Amino acid sequence: MKIKSVDILALEKDPAGTRPIICRINTDEGIYGLGEAGVGIGCGARGAYELIKDFAPMIIGMDPMYNEVVWEKIFKKSFWGQGNGAILMAALSAIDVALWDIKGKALNVPVYQLLGGKQRTKLRAYASQLQFGWKTDKFDPMNAGAEVEFYKDAAQKAIEDGYDAIKVNFMRFDRTGKIFNYLDTTGYLSREIMDIAEERLAAVREVVGPKVDIIAENHAMTDANTAIQFGKMAAKYDIMYLEEGCTPLNAGVMKKIADNIEIPLAGGERTYTRWGFLPFLENGSLALLQPDLGNCGGLTEAKKIADMAHVYDVGVQAHVCTSPVGVAAALHLEAAIPNFVIHEHHFANTTPSIINQCTYDYQPVNGYFDIPELPGIGQELSKMAIETAEITTIS
Repeated sequence: MKIKSVDILALEKDPAGTRPIICRINTDEGIYGLGEAGVGIGCGARGAYELIKDFAPMIIGMDPMYNEVVWEKIFKKSFWGQGNGAILMAALSAIDVALWDIKGKALNVPVYQLLGGKQRTKLRAYASQLQFGWKTDKFDPMNAGAEVEFYKDAAQKAIEDGYDAIKVNFMRFDRTGKIFNYLDTTGYLSREIMDIAEERLAAVREVVGPKVDIIAENHAMTDANTAIQFGKMAAKYDIMYLEEGCTPLNAGVMKKIADNIEIPLAGGERTYTRWGFLPFLENGSLALLQPDLGNCGGLTEAKKIADMAHVYDVGVQAHVCTSPVGVAAALHLEAAIPNFVIHEHHFANTTPSIINQCTYDYQPVNGYFDIPELPGIGQELSKMAIETAEITTIS
């Protein structure tokens, strides 16, 4: 079996402005695989689209079952691969996941079997990004949490859906629903911002009670000093993890936060390859790694990151924030690794505009996911997604 062609699909933007970039690798035996570049949010989608176009000629004619060989070729012969980076690794990740999808389909087994088998039959999940609400028709960043009642309502809906863990950014928005300027959340958190955050956090803890886990999401809005300031306030509300307390480029800064607050730290969605994660493991700053399969290097690299974390007794969850293609791939990884902690079920992946991008709708029941059992990653693009996508084919 040989790689015959590569289709690069830029799906139609969803209401939040996210544009998933999908790589579809086709073989001469009619089997194809799907992978996603995990930079659809923000401003990286077009870069990943163009880079997959550049990488595609490097793999035409290769054996798709040789995923490690393909990975090393792109990493070493692209010249820039060995320097890491979001766009480059997102393009490589999309190709890599598509190859795993092909391998599973060719062997007629789900990908988790190729990763070593199921360590568990169900995956605990948390309801993620409740500052945007929960159980609404669309992901609308302009309809963001401002009033305390907004946070209480979202938390209550998630609990009614059966979740026993939630994640919220308590200071993403001011009292009017406007996003705080990053300059407002570095150096020193004003009394106003601290009051806003604590009012929301206290209200959510009251609603969910003592038996529900709360993950505080800072989106790297804070630096070391302000993350410590926030963490010392939040500790009394029994926080499971503080995620992205600072920009993840200096493991020593993350270590400073870890040494000064009681809350365990999580991070990894903007960290790439095992080399990027190693410093955080060596200095013990992160208690939970969150590699994104769409940008860390794909399933091939994510499994190595998880295995490396296991050596340090550090847990792993996949960062999931894009299309149902990424969701499916993440479920396979998390089923297979021994140090899995909890799955991120992003608010966006509960909305029709995202769900309708694919054929299969993987949703948790009472806060737990079943593992996909279809061959490969177990996901297909919907007819609507393909018909509305911008597509380039390299052969």
